[in-house]
Amino acid sequence: MRFAFGTAPVSATGPVVVSSLGVRLALAALSAVLLNFAFPVAGPMPPMRAVLSMVALLPMLVAVIGAGAARAARPLREAALCGYTTGALWYGMNCYWIYATMHQYGGLPPWVSAGIVVLFSLILGLYFALFALLAAFVRKATGRLLFAACAVPCLWIAVEYLAAHFTCVPWDQLGYSQVDNLVLTRLAPWTGVYGLSWVLAGVNAVWLGSFYARTRRRQVRFAAGALVLTCGLQAGSLLVRAPEVAGAEAVLLQPNLRVGAGTGDENDWVDRPGDPEWSRHTAEYLRLSGTPCTPYLLGMPEPVPIEVRRECWGPARQPTIVAWPESPSPFRAWDPRFALLLQQLRIETLATTVVGAPAVGVRSELYNAAVVTRPNGTAEGQYAKIHLVPWGEYVPFKRFFKFAGTLTQNVGRFDPGTERTVFALPDGHRMSIFICYEAVFASEIRLFAKNGAEVFVNISDDGWYGDTSAPWQHLNMARMRAIENNRWIVRDTNSGVTAAIDPLGRVTESVGRHKLTALTADYGYRTRMTVYTRWGDWFAWLCEILSLGGLGFVGRRYWQDSVAKRQV
Repeated sequence: MRFAFGTAPVSATGPVVVSSLGVRLALAALSAVLLNFAFPVAGPMPPMRAVLSMVALLPMLVAVIGAGAARAARPLREAALCGYTTGALWYGMNCYWIYATMHQYGGLPPWVSAGIVVLFSLILGLYFALFALLAAFVRKATGRLLFAACAVPCLWIAVEYLAAHFTCVPWDQLGYSQVDNLVLTRLAPWTGVYGLSWVLAGVNAVWLGSFYARTRRRQVRFAAGALVLTCGLQAGSLLVRAPEVAGAEAVLLQPNLRVGAGTGDENDWVDRPGDPEWSRHTAEYLRLSGTPCTPYLLGMPEPVPIEVRRECWGPARQPTIVAWPESPSPFRAWDPRFALLLQQLRIETLATTVVGAPAVGVRSELYNAAVVTRPNGTAEGQYAKIHLVPWGEYVPFKRFFKFAGTLTQNVGRFDPGTERTVFALPDGHRMSIFICYEAVFASEIRLFAKNGAEVFVNISDDGWYGDTSAPWQHLNMARMRAIENNRWIVRDTNSGVTAAIDPLGRVTESVGRHKLTALTADYGYRTRMTVYTRWGDWFAWLCEILSLGGLGFVGRRYWQDSVAKRQV
């Protein structure tokens, strides 16, 4: 059966025919606003607000591949502009916290901080422009909106995957909006977060059909189907399941040290001989690490915290892991006082300790690391952070970006680690550690579980984000890593959110942000590998192959039809 691409007339029977570029740009901007509210804005997001992700792309799709868009004089160019408008605005709204990180905490001038946000948004907005361009090309090449709408989910994943691996900023991919949905997240152990994004993009495409089906009856059917899909899938946010079984405990210190420009002296305890600050701080940390009865919050720490007082454990029930997070403390792995502190911590807790501190490699490399010590006092080793933060822990093209040198204490100095280490615990189980920004890289975190880790320890310093949306966005991405790999995560941060996350991605226990405290967190071990753990981004690759194959097919047929028309 042969398809005559490019010859079908543009249907305008639907109720929405938007030809004006200005109106279409406004629709694109509306998509950015809707998409922004499908993610945390200033605190934890109410789960039902995630329903916006099922319609957020619709205005942009109308602007890009709707009947009016197909009638434009330059449909591809205008579609790319509409997509770029959505992308640039959305990244600017979703990542507005970059300004505070750079200015308030990094000490950069306001105009430089604002310029970084604008440049960041303009660069990453190009991915939305690429998606819109490809969708519009399918629309133009086939002459049929239905084909373009069917291509939307795979094209979305193809571009989302490209963004994750080309510019390496997979922040708030569409599927993360559904992290509280106990129905949709069942896809994640199979497909990773990309499966959720595919479903959401597909629902948006079905909604598009309700505007542009050829008959009124079909429009009603599309609308009814889209409504059933939206309500049915989103109902997963209302489901409640029994708590996951936990058989071990970890103590997670939250030191709540100030971060940012001008705090170097305040946090620099070790370099002033005779200063009692080192003793005062470390004594408090040791006390909290050895106190199992601190109160905790049931579930998320906001907006309505539910405080619970834990019963003290007996001598036979001690914590297995004690973690101190990545923080702007003066801890250095090569410092003799730090080694003595680890010895005191081991004696106090009789647990495997994980402490965030810069460390030196065998060839004098400087790592952002987690130092691990066994209960018997022997050094287990260290995990050196592999995926560093650009313009934070290292400066790309350092010659051209010298102004970024004040962002962190060691900016531009850290070297990336190379080994995804698995550490043995005294109870016979195994753990792995990932640090801060690494939580957003699904394809990398899964390798820890593939290498044998039965629980994840995540240490992070989210103090750089301040009271913005970023700590909650970061938390949700870490929660997705628990779901994808069927693993518990004990997440220890400098200023919050410090929490235990079960294999369904639920925050089971936490402590309030901006408090000096410790969380005694229940967690469990899992050994079963998920499909995603074993095979990684196979689903995203399938979407890439289908997208490239489909584009090649319709492009070839469109070229043949164009040649045939010129010969007539």
